[in-house]
Amino acid sequence: MVILKSRAEIEEMRKAGRIVAAFHQAIAGMIRPGVTTLDIESFAVRFLKENDAKAYTIGYNGYPFATCASVNDVIAHGFPTRKPLKEGDIVKIDIVADADGWIGDSAWCYAVGEVSEEARNLMRVTKECLYLGVEKAVVGNRIGDVMHAVQTHAERNGFSVVRDLLGHGVGREMHEEPSYTHVGNPGKGFRLKEGMVFTIEPMLNAGKALMTIDADGWTARTADGSLSAQYEHTVAITADGPIILTAQ
Repeated sequence: MVILKSRAEIEEMRKAGRIVAAFHQAIAGMIRPGVTTLDIESFAVRFLKENDAKAYTIGYNGYPFATCASVNDVIAHGFPTRKPLKEGDIVKIDIVADADGWIGDSAWCYAVGEVSEEARNLMRVTKECLYLGVEKAVVGNRIGDVMHAVQTHAERNGFSVVRDLLGHGVGREMHEEPSYTHVGNPGKGFRLKEGMVFTIEPMLNAGKALMTIDADGWTARTADGSLSAQYEHTVAITADGPIILTAQ
């Protein structure tokens, strides 16, 4: 069942969104060669506490961290580690904040120092896919309209779109209905209604779209070892157009 939010409830969700956005703005300046993703994790725990929010993911289906830290060929759900980031890496940091019982969810991809042209292009196109999707997230469109914009831009630029990890509704819980892939056909899928709040979170690979899961049961990585990038926002559908609740 899709839970539609009132205008007042969407306003209440802004707090969690602002906290997540502020976190990403804060870590943008600390990501450099030599920093570990456990350093970022520790900062995240402190940051959420200082902002009267909770880390939703700690304990979620047994997940032990406040962040997901996914480096290079890791698509999503990577565990923070003590391994230092190195020049040329790209790292995806995903965080979910619970503020006053409402959820904000956003992932961002960061370059560690100078990165390859392939990595720069992958990051640029993935971010463009996110905002092209947001533009289509209007009342009356279908989810296929949103994801067709994502898919066509990705593939036109030579990248593949991960099918096996899904976008989802957001509200009191991190994962609400509906769920959907980031590929689609215009005019297909569920119709967007005022009050829907969901993620748009394209994951693009430099190689093929296939992925594997590590023995930890969480870490998803490209099957061919290629680079992967992701950008994610929580988006509310309103009569006045889409509102990015996690806008930085």
